[in-house]
Amino acid sequence: MKTIQNGGDHLKNKMAKMVFGAGFLGRRIAEQFDYRLVSKEEINPLNLTALQSFLDREKSSIVINAIGKTGRPNIDWCETHKEETLESNVTVPINLSAECSKRGIYFVHIGSGCIYSGFPEHGFTEKDTPNFYGPQFYAKTKIISELALAELPGLILRIRMPIDNRSHDRNLIDKLRKYSCLISEPNSMTTVPHALNIIKSLIERRKQGIYNLVNPGMISASDIMSMYKTIVDPSHNFSLMSLNELDSKTLGKRSNCYLSTAKLASEGLELPEIHNAVEECLTGYRGVK
Repeated sequence: MKTIQNGGDHLKNKMAKMVFGAGFLGRRIAEQFDYRLVSKEEINPLNLTALQSFLDREKSSIVINAIGKTGRPNIDWCETHKEETLESNVTVPINLSAECSKRGIYFVHIGSGCIYSGFPEHGFTEKDTPNFYGPQFYAKTKIISELALAELPGLILRIRMPIDNRSHDRNLIDKLRKYSCLISEPNSMTTVPHALNIIKSLIERRKQGIYNLVNPGMISASDIMSMYKTIVDPSHNFSLMSLNELDSKTLGKRSNCYLSTAKLASEGLELPEIHNAVEECLTGYRGVK
Protein backbone atom coordinates (compact mmCIF):
# COMPACT_ATOMS: atom_id res chain seq x y z
CA MET A 1 0.00 0.00 0.00
CA LYS A 2 2.87 2.38 0.74
CA THR A 3 4.26 1.95 -2.78
CA ILE A 4 0.89 2.73 -4.30
CA GLN A 5 0.51 5.82 -2.15
CA ASN A 6 3.97 7.08 -3.09
CA GLY A 7 3.24 6.47 -6.75
CA GLY A 8 -0.01 8.36 -6.44
CA ASP A 9 1.71 11.27 -4.71
CA HIS A 10 4.35 11.39 -7.44
CA LEU A 11 1.73 11.46 -10.19
CA LYS A 12 -0.26 14.15 -8.38
CA ASN A 13 2.88 16.26 -7.91
CA LYS A 14 3.84 15.85 -11.58
CA MET A 15 0.37 16.80 -12.81
CA ALA A 16 0.45 20.01 -10.74
CA LYS A 17 3.64 21.23 -12.44
CA MET A 18 3.16 21.99 -16.11
CA VAL A 19 5.06 23.04 -19.19
CA PHE A 20 3.02 24.62 -21.97
CA GLY A 21 4.60 24.08 -25.37
CA ALA A 22 5.63 20.70 -26.74
CA GLY A 23 8.53 22.02 -28.81
CA PHE A 24 12.29 21.73 -28.39
CA LEU A 25 12.72 23.48 -25.04
CA GLY A 26 9.31 22.54 -23.66
CA ARG A 27 10.02 18.85 -24.08
CA ARG A 28 13.53 19.18 -22.65
CA ILE A 29 12.24 20.98 -19.56
CA ALA A 30 9.35 18.56 -18.98
CA GLU A 31 11.65 15.57 -19.35
CA GLN A 32 14.37 16.99 -17.10
CA PHE A 33 12.03 18.16 -14.34
CA ASP A 34 9.43 15.39 -14.69
CA TYR A 35 6.71 17.99 -15.28
CA ARG A 36 3.50 17.44 -17.18
CA LEU A 37 3.80 18.50 -20.83
CA VAL A 38 0.74 20.37 -22.08
CA SER A 39 0.40 20.44 -25.86
CA LYS A 40 -1.70 22.79 -27.97
CA GLU A 41 -3.95 19.84 -28.77
CA GLU A 42 -4.76 19.42 -25.08
CA ILE A 43 -5.37 23.10 -24.39
CA ASN A 44 -4.90 26.14 -26.61
CA PRO A 45 -3.97 29.16 -24.44
CA LEU A 46 -5.45 31.46 -27.10
CA ASN A 47 -8.86 30.17 -25.98
CA LEU A 48 -9.10 32.15 -22.77
CA THR A 49 -12.27 30.46 -21.49
CA ALA A 50 -10.81 27.00 -22.05
CA LEU A 51 -7.54 28.06 -20.39
CA GLN A 52 -9.34 29.38 -17.33
CA SER A 53 -11.34 26.18 -16.94
CA PHE A 54 -8.22 24.07 -17.41
CA LEU A 55 -6.23 25.91 -14.73
CA ASP A 56 -9.16 25.80 -12.30
CA ARG A 57 -9.63 22.09 -12.87
CA GLU A 58 -6.00 20.99 -12.77
CA LYS A 59 -4.96 23.04 -9.70
CA SER A 60 -1.46 23.76 -11.00
CA SER A 61 1.26 24.99 -8.65
CA ILE A 62 3.84 25.82 -11.35
CA VAL A 63 3.31 26.76 -14.99
CA ILE A 64 6.19 27.19 -17.44
CA ASN A 65 5.50 28.78 -20.80
CA ALA A 66 7.76 27.44 -23.54
CA ILE A 67 5.41 28.39 -26.39
CA GLY A 68 6.88 30.70 -29.00
CA LYS A 69 7.21 31.20 -32.72
CA THR A 70 10.69 31.50 -34.17
CA GLY A 71 9.64 30.37 -37.63
CA ARG A 72 10.80 27.68 -40.01
CA PRO A 73 13.39 27.48 -41.39
CA ASN A 74 14.29 30.70 -39.53
CA ILE A 75 12.86 33.92 -38.12
CA ASP A 76 12.31 35.39 -41.58
CA TRP A 77 9.10 33.34 -41.45
CA CYS A 78 7.84 35.73 -38.76
CA GLU A 79 8.11 38.65 -41.19
CA THR A 80 5.49 37.06 -43.46
CA HIS A 81 3.37 35.42 -40.73
CA LYS A 82 2.88 38.29 -38.32
CA GLU A 83 -0.55 37.25 -37.05
CA GLU A 84 0.63 33.78 -35.96
CA THR A 85 3.84 35.21 -34.50
CA LEU A 86 1.93 37.82 -32.52
CA GLU A 87 -0.49 35.23 -31.13
CA SER A 88 2.23 32.83 -29.97
CA ASN A 89 4.78 35.38 -28.74
CA VAL A 90 2.48 37.99 -27.20
CA THR A 91 -1.11 36.82 -26.67
CA VAL A 92 -0.27 33.36 -25.31
CA PRO A 93 2.26 34.46 -22.65
CA ILE A 94 0.03 37.34 -21.55
CA ASN A 95 -2.97 35.01 -21.21
CA LEU A 96 -0.95 32.49 -19.21
CA SER A 97 0.71 35.10 -17.02
CA ALA A 98 -2.53 36.90 -16.20
CA GLU A 99 -4.49 33.74 -15.42
CA CYS A 100 -1.69 32.29 -13.30
CA SER A 101 -1.42 35.58 -11.41
CA LYS A 102 -5.14 35.51 -10.61
CA ARG A 103 -4.79 32.02 -9.15
CA GLY A 104 -1.49 32.45 -7.32
CA ILE A 105 0.27 29.99 -9.64
CA TYR A 106 4.04 30.43 -9.95
CA PHE A 107 4.66 31.39 -13.58
CA VAL A 108 7.87 30.99 -15.58
CA HIS A 109 8.28 32.39 -19.09
CA ILE A 110 10.98 31.27 -21.49
CA GLY A 111 11.74 34.54 -23.22
CA SER A 112 14.48 35.76 -25.52
CA GLY A 113 17.70 37.71 -25.19
CA CYS A 114 17.61 38.54 -28.91
CA ILE A 115 16.17 41.97 -28.11
CA TYR A 116 19.44 43.90 -28.09
CA SER A 117 22.08 44.91 -30.59
CA GLY A 118 25.61 45.80 -29.53
CA PHE A 119 28.48 44.85 -27.28
CA PRO A 120 28.77 47.04 -24.16
CA GLU A 121 31.88 46.34 -22.11
CA HIS A 122 30.05 44.48 -19.35
CA GLY A 123 27.07 43.34 -21.41
CA PHE A 124 23.44 44.41 -21.43
CA THR A 125 21.87 43.90 -18.01
CA GLU A 126 18.31 42.94 -17.15
CA LYS A 127 17.62 46.63 -16.46
CA ASP A 128 18.74 47.92 -19.85
CA THR A 129 15.97 48.94 -22.23
CA PRO A 130 15.85 46.64 -25.30
CA ASN A 131 17.23 48.45 -28.35
CA PHE A 132 16.47 45.98 -31.16
CA TYR A 133 12.89 47.09 -31.67
CA GLY A 134 12.89 48.14 -35.32
CA PRO A 135 14.71 45.77 -37.66
CA GLN A 136 12.82 42.53 -36.99
CA PHE A 137 9.22 41.53 -36.16
CA TYR A 138 10.18 38.55 -34.00
CA ALA A 139 12.20 40.82 -31.70
CA LYS A 140 9.30 43.27 -31.49
CA THR A 141 6.97 40.56 -30.21
CA LYS A 142 9.50 39.41 -27.62
CA ILE A 143 10.01 42.95 -26.37
CA ILE A 144 6.27 43.60 -26.15
CA SER A 145 5.58 40.40 -24.22
CA GLU A 146 8.46 40.99 -21.81
CA LEU A 147 7.28 44.52 -21.04
CA ALA A 148 3.79 43.21 -20.28
CA LEU A 149 4.86 40.17 -18.27
CA ALA A 150 7.25 42.23 -16.14
CA GLU A 151 4.21 43.98 -14.66
CA LEU A 152 2.91 40.73 -13.14
CA PRO A 153 4.44 38.16 -10.77
CA GLY A 154 6.66 35.61 -12.45
CA LEU A 155 10.10 34.61 -13.66
CA ILE A 156 11.27 35.68 -17.14
CA LEU A 157 14.27 33.86 -18.57
CA ARG A 158 16.11 35.34 -21.55
CA ILE A 159 17.84 32.68 -23.62
CA ARG A 160 19.83 33.11 -26.83
CA MET A 161 20.59 30.69 -29.65
CA PRO A 162 20.17 27.48 -27.60
CA ILE A 163 22.86 24.82 -27.99
CA ASP A 164 22.18 21.25 -26.88
CA ASN A 165 24.12 18.01 -26.55
CA ARG A 166 21.55 16.07 -28.55
CA SER A 167 20.42 16.45 -32.13
CA HIS A 168 17.26 18.47 -32.81
CA ASP A 169 16.31 20.78 -35.67
CA ARG A 170 16.03 23.67 -33.18
CA ASN A 171 19.47 23.00 -31.71
CA LEU A 172 21.87 25.66 -33.00
CA ILE A 173 24.41 22.98 -33.89
CA ASP A 174 21.93 21.30 -36.23
CA LYS A 175 21.00 24.65 -37.74
CA LEU A 176 24.60 25.67 -38.40
CA ARG A 177 25.44 22.31 -39.98
CA LYS A 178 23.05 23.16 -42.82
CA TYR A 179 24.77 26.42 -43.77
CA SER A 180 27.77 26.62 -46.07
CA CYS A 181 28.47 30.25 -45.09
CA LEU A 182 28.62 31.57 -41.53
CA ILE A 183 29.35 34.86 -39.79
CA SER A 184 32.16 35.35 -37.29
CA GLU A 185 30.30 37.86 -35.10
CA PRO A 186 30.56 36.91 -31.41
CA ASN A 187 27.34 36.52 -29.43
CA SER A 188 25.97 35.57 -26.06
CA MET A 189 24.47 32.08 -26.24
CA THR A 190 22.80 29.49 -24.02
CA THR A 191 23.85 25.87 -23.55
CA VAL A 192 20.69 23.94 -22.74
CA PRO A 193 22.01 21.22 -20.37
CA HIS A 194 23.56 23.86 -18.10
CA ALA A 195 20.60 26.23 -18.40
CA LEU A 196 18.24 23.50 -17.20
CA ASN A 197 20.17 23.26 -13.93
CA ILE A 198 19.88 27.02 -13.42
CA ILE A 199 16.15 27.01 -14.22
CA LYS A 200 15.62 24.30 -11.62
CA SER A 201 17.47 26.32 -8.97
CA LEU A 202 15.57 29.52 -9.77
CA ILE A 203 12.24 27.71 -9.55
CA GLU A 204 13.17 26.06 -6.25
CA ARG A 205 13.95 29.53 -4.88
CA ARG A 206 10.73 30.92 -6.40
CA LYS A 207 12.67 33.76 -7.99
CA GLN A 208 10.84 36.63 -9.67
CA GLY A 209 11.81 39.07 -12.39
CA ILE A 210 14.06 38.95 -15.45
CA TYR A 211 17.27 36.93 -15.76
CA ASN A 212 19.73 36.75 -18.64
CA LEU A 213 20.08 32.97 -18.95
CA VAL A 214 23.22 32.85 -21.08
CA ASN A 215 26.73 31.54 -20.57
CA PRO A 216 29.51 33.95 -19.60
CA GLY A 217 31.54 35.15 -22.56
CA MET A 218 30.76 35.19 -26.27
CA ILE A 219 31.22 32.80 -29.17
CA SER A 220 30.54 32.99 -32.90
CA ALA A 221 28.81 30.61 -35.29
CA SER A 222 32.12 30.05 -37.05
CA ASP A 223 33.81 29.26 -33.72
CA ILE A 224 31.17 26.63 -32.97
CA MET A 225 31.51 24.93 -36.33
CA SER A 226 35.30 24.98 -36.12
CA MET A 227 34.93 23.10 -32.84
CA TYR A 228 32.33 20.86 -34.49
CA LYS A 229 34.84 20.03 -37.21
CA THR A 230 37.44 19.10 -34.60
CA ILE A 231 35.19 17.16 -32.23
CA VAL A 232 32.39 15.70 -34.34
CA ASP A 233 33.01 15.68 -38.09
CA PRO A 234 36.46 16.44 -39.59
CA SER A 235 34.96 16.41 -43.09
CA HIS A 236 32.64 19.35 -42.40
CA ASN A 237 33.50 22.55 -44.26
CA PHE A 238 32.14 26.09 -44.35
CA SER A 239 33.15 29.57 -45.44
CA LEU A 240 32.66 33.01 -43.88
CA MET A 241 30.38 35.86 -44.86
CA SER A 242 30.10 39.43 -43.58
CA LEU A 243 27.15 40.84 -41.66
CA ASN A 244 26.30 42.98 -44.68
CA GLU A 245 26.15 39.87 -46.84
CA LEU A 246 23.89 38.17 -44.31
CA ASP A 247 21.59 41.19 -44.10
CA SER A 248 21.25 41.19 -47.88
CA LYS A 249 20.01 37.60 -47.79
CA THR A 250 17.44 37.92 -44.99
CA LEU A 251 14.10 39.69 -44.54
CA GLY A 252 14.82 40.75 -40.97
CA LYS A 253 18.16 41.79 -39.51
CA ARG A 254 19.67 39.49 -36.90
CA SER A 255 20.38 40.41 -33.30
CA ASN A 256 24.06 40.29 -32.35
CA CYS A 257 24.73 41.20 -28.73
CA TYR A 258 26.48 40.59 -25.45
CA LEU A 259 24.39 40.01 -22.32
CA SER A 260 25.61 40.39 -18.76
CA THR A 261 25.52 37.37 -16.46
CA ALA A 262 26.30 39.38 -13.33
CA LYS A 263 22.81 39.03 -11.85
CA LEU A 264 22.94 35.23 -11.92
CA ALA A 265 26.51 35.22 -10.62
CA SER A 266 25.56 37.51 -7.71
CA GLU A 267 23.14 34.81 -6.57
CA GLY A 268 25.69 32.02 -6.86
CA LEU A 269 24.19 30.75 -10.11
CA GLU A 270 26.25 30.73 -13.27
CA LEU A 271 26.53 28.66 -16.40
CA PRO A 272 30.05 27.55 -17.44
CA GLU A 273 32.09 29.75 -19.79
CA ILE A 274 30.63 29.47 -23.28
CA HIS A 275 33.60 27.86 -25.08
CA ASN A 276 33.96 25.19 -22.41
CA ALA A 277 30.21 24.62 -22.37
CA VAL A 278 30.01 24.28 -26.16
CA GLU A 279 32.90 21.81 -26.15
CA GLU A 280 31.03 19.74 -23.57
CA CYS A 281 27.83 19.86 -25.64
CA LEU A 282 29.66 18.87 -28.83
CA THR A 283 31.32 15.94 -27.08
CA GLY A 284 27.90 14.71 -25.96
CA TYR A 285 26.41 15.47 -29.36
CA ARG A 286 29.05 13.33 -31.05
CA GLY A 287 28.01 10.37 -28.93
CA VAL A 288 24.27 10.56 -29.62
CA LYS A 289 24.01 12.15 -33.08
